[in-house]
Amino acid sequence: MHSDSGPMGEFDLIERFFKTGSASNSTLSLGIGDDCALIKPLPGEEIAITSDMLVEGRHFFVGTDSEHLGRKALAVNLSDLAAMGAKPLGFTLAIALPAVDTQWLESFSKGLFAVANLFSCPLIGGDTTAGPLTISITAIGSVHPEKAIRRSGAKIEDDIWVSGTIGDARLCLAALRHEIKLSEDELKTVEHRMHQPTPRVELGLKLGGIANAALDISDGLLGDLKHLLKQSKVDAEIFLDNLPKSATLQKQDLAIQNQFAASGGDDYELCFTAPVKQRDVIQEIGKSLKLPLTRIGCITAKQNEQSAIHIIGTDGNVIGDADAAALLKSFDHFAQ
Repeated sequence: MHSDSGPMGEFDLIERFFKTGSASNSTLSLGIGDDCALIKPLPGEEIAITSDMLVEGRHFFVGTDSEHLGRKALAVNLSDLAAMGAKPLGFTLAIALPAVDTQWLESFSKGLFAVANLFSCPLIGGDTTAGPLTISITAIGSVHPEKAIRRSGAKIEDDIWVSGTIGDARLCLAALRHEIKLSEDELKTVEHRMHQPTPRVELGLKLGGIANAALDISDGLLGDLKHLLKQSKVDAEIFLDNLPKSATLQKQDLAIQNQFAASGGDDYELCFTAPVKQRDVIQEIGKSLKLPLTRIGCITAKQNEQSAIHIIGTDGNVIGDADAAALLKSFDHFAQ
């Protein structure tokens, strides 16, 4: 990122790149430009709040396309709202910039507002400062208390479902690290999944009152699922062969397919549990959204002090501890 000639103050930067271009909605009483924004959810609804931070060199490569970065920065927060079954109301943006680069900012704000407008989620405030490139977004949504989908609600004998396909973002990362070779078309396909994830907001809204528990897949399917099981105080059986994989991922060796689908991060699909009686309803939801929804396992009674995932292999048996440990390893933001 380079610095443009001529100084640009914080308020000039906000006015030029972030004050206009964002969507609005009926819950916004006062938007960006004042000391605080004012939002008013529908009567009887609760506020859902989530924050996510992206740091250059940790969460994205140096030199990442800034338009893609703008899209992803908001999308990952809206994905959290989707997992709760919440409707987006607005978001704040705090960004540290090593220098003021108008071309970078124009591209970043274009991607940011493309997602904001798609989900009627206006920018309502934030802050800018100088420093290493860091993007922090707080997204705000609303949800009826009876339709909020918590991680703690999974019930024994619930089905476990996953939206879309999983593992492509990890496949893209492997290709960019030169660990795996992909064709130009294959790389383009998985790069879209990694850099421009689609928050499943519509799915989350439709699952309210149907799903018992849910979360979005950010650090790896099985690693994230462990958090849901811990809060729900249950175990799970997962059928490895049922994990939904794209045609691109299925071209890889089976061991790589399973590893990336089970523990690859950055998918931002939804994993949720629901009663068996809801199977037909869920399939109809998938058809209406033109989004594959796949049953990958079931919730079982907790066997020991710690909640556990029992992974069922191709032969129908629970796979060994060593293989399971590799599949259960999720991304750690503080790992070296």
